[in-house]
Amino acid sequence: MTIPFTKPKPVIGMIHVGALPGTPAAAASLSSIIEAAAVEAQVYARAGVHGLIIENMHDTPYPRGATGPEIVAAMTAVARAVVAAAPLPCGIQILAAANREALAVAHAAGLAFIRAEGFAFAHVADEGILQSCAAELLRYRRAIGAEAVQVWADIKKKHSSHAITADVGIGETAHAVEFMRGDAVIVTGAVTGDPPRRADVEEVKAHTSLPVMLGSGVTADNLGDFYPVADGFIVGSAFKRGGVWSAALDPARIDRFMDAYRSC
Repeated sequence: MTIPFTKPKPVIGMIHVGALPGTPAAAASLSSIIEAAAVEAQVYARAGVHGLIIENMHDTPYPRGATGPEIVAAMTAVARAVVAAAPLPCGIQILAAANREALAVAHAAGLAFIRAEGFAFAHVADEGILQSCAAELLRYRRAIGAEAVQVWADIKKKHSSHAITADVGIGETAHAVEFMRGDAVIVTGAVTGDPPRRADVEEVKAHTSLPVMLGSGVTADNLGDFYPVADGFIVGSAFKRGGVWSAALDPARIDRFMDAYRSC
C-alpha cells in the first residue's frame, strides 16, 4: 500500500478544529472556526510540512461511534477551506470513532484519508466499548464511491483500555488491519502527547507490510529515534506553544521539528 505523499516519511500537521456548534465548549462562530483552520493550514504549508489532518478534539465529551449532522456539515466546511488554503494531502478524524461520518466528509471534500478508531478488535475508550467497524466501513466506502479515500487505523490506541484484547499483541492487531483491508496503521502512546514505545513500532513493522504511522508524542528531540522504524508522523502537540495540544501553533517549534526531520 502506498500513502498519498511524495515524501517517503511524511510529516502530517494536526489541525485541532475549534469546538463546533452544539458541543459543550462551543463559543466561536462557525465562520471564525473555519478561518482559523485555514490559517493553520497555511502556517503548516509555509513551514514545509508534507500533509495535514483535521480533528474535532475540542468537542469533548464525544458521542460514541457516531455524531450529528451538524458536526458532519461543519467538518465538511472546515475541510474544504483547509484544502483550498494549502495544496497538501489532507485527512480527517471525527471523534469518537465516527468513521462513517469522517469517510463521508473526506469524500465530499476531496481528502486523502481518514483516521479510524476501532477498525480491528474492540477496545474500551472513555466513551465506552468501541466495536470493530472494518466490515461496515469498507462496504460503506464502496457504496458511496469513496475508494480513493484511504483508511488509516489506530491500533491499541491512546486513551483506551486494551485489557479485553490483552492476549492479542500489537503486531497481531496490525496484521489484522492488513487482513481486513486497511490502508495504514497508526501507533500511539498511552495519551495525547505521549510517544509510542519503539519496541511496539518495531513489532508492528515486523507483522505488517502496511505503512506504519506514528500518531502521538513525536518531537524534535525524539524524531531521530523513530525515523528509522516509522513510515510517517502525525504531529500535533509538538507544534503548539509549550507543547500543549490545545494551544496555538508555534512557528518556531514547527521550524525546529522540520530542521530535525531534514537532519534525519
